[in-house]
Amino acid sequence: MKLVHKDIEKDNAGQVTLIPEEAEDMWHTYNLLQVGDSLRASTIRKVQTESSTGSVGSSRVRTTLTLCVETIDFDSQACQLRVKGTNIQENQYVKMGAYHTIELELNRKFTLAKKVWDSVVLDRIEQACDPAQKADVAAVVMQEGLANLVLVTPAMTLLRAKVEVTIPRKRKGSCTQHDKALERFYEAVMQGILRHFSFDGNFVLKIQIRMDNGQINTDIFVVFLCFSVVKCILVASPGFVKDQFISYLFKEAVRQDCKILLENRSKFMVVHSSSGHKYSLKEVLCDPAVTARLSDTKAAGEVKALEDFYKMLQQEPDRAFYGLAHVERASEALAVDILLISDKLFRHQDIATRSRYVRLVDNVKENGGNVRIFSSLHVSGDQLNQLSGVAAILRFPIADVSEAEEDSSSDED
Repeated sequence: MKLVHKDIEKDNAGQVTLIPEEAEDMWHTYNLLQVGDSLRASTIRKVQTESSTGSVGSSRVRTTLTLCVETIDFDSQACQLRVKGTNIQENQYVKMGAYHTIELELNRKFTLAKKVWDSVVLDRIEQACDPAQKADVAAVVMQEGLANLVLVTPAMTLLRAKVEVTIPRKRKGSCTQHDKALERFYEAVMQGILRHFSFDGNFVLKIQIRMDNGQINTDIFVVFLCFSVVKCILVASPGFVKDQFISYLFKEAVRQDCKILLENRSKFMVVHSSSGHKYSLKEVLCDPAVTARLSDTKAAGEVKALEDFYKMLQQEPDRAFYGLAHVERASEALAVDILLISDKLFRHQDIATRSRYVRLVDNVKENGGNVRIFSSLHVSGDQLNQLSGVAAILRFPIADVSEAEEDSSSDED
């Protein structure tokens, strides 16, 4: 993400102009937008024209509109963001108050205006615009006949491809069918790696052609799904599947003279997992060898923080709180050392509820605590959402909220 202009007043009202440069920036933008914000961007509008003879025709024109945001829709697989709202600045094509849907495009600037820019939103912009945050990890989580090809970015976990091949059982005296099917499976996974993981900054190109009444329109929209260069590829499976696949992969790379795989051999890392399903990714990222290698990545940091919370919950439950009321009480007692909070909570449409979460984050920071905002598109973020979306590791033990309430009620009796 590129920050073009920033104009925020002392009362925290103002606007920023940004240019999304890669697919992940659409996720950041989705987290910046709220209902009631003002969004100004370039878009395509279908316009009807009437000639002097009375015949009516239609055409698509590119224009710049300013919308009052009402609906926000994000497609996590295609990384596309659509914003619907009413026009608040009339122009020659669109009247005031008319509805329109803007599909934000990569490498096209947009201006976002808010009545209040809080600390969480400003931190999100800083994170999105920081090139040091880019540390992409790819993972192939597999078992016989099933492989999930996953891209782990600082803000998202994206399933890029799923490979499924039926593998017949070995029979007495003949393993031919089994071995042939296994080879087909490995070949499909290899092609998936070459197609979906970028080793040298290449990008996936997707072309969309708009249709009008079954006729192809002359406007062609190109969507670039750009991702940072993969720094490490984790190959995980139960048993020896991962070792057999790596052996096959590089034998084929030598046979086919596939230089891109041979030059990046050092990026591949073999790890154990209990299954080939996507949820095993959390287990893979918890592996100490993986944690050491990926120590600079946000996703690995989130997994470790959540793992530390679970350990604390088992060993010292008075130092591990979850749920908003409990964590707020710990924050008031200046006890929060690490706050774990999901970005999903900051997308709450009720302003008072959202402000409550922002206030909690600000209080923890002011009192010297660390704040980790988990992406709800990571496996760890999904797990945190199951714990109400907010948890904390405390500096010192304090009595549980429910116990304190029971004690106070018994005293009153």
